[in-house]
Amino acid sequence: MKKDILSSIENIEIYPVISLLIFVVFFIGMFMWVVKADRQYINHMKDLPFDHESKNAKRNEKI
Repeated sequence: MKKDILSSIENIEIYPVISLLIFVVFFIGMFMWVVKADRQYINHMKDLPFDHESKNAKRNEKI
């Protein structure tokens, strides 16, 4: 049944190719962004969860 439905759609063979191209372009773009990203920005983003916890701890101590 699935084969009948899928074979009745015109040009269905192009969809897997388009999906693969989108996938590859996205990950190549992400790889390029990671390689070119500023190290200070990466370190700042890496430390954000810990900064938030320390600020909350200081805020709770004041109360």
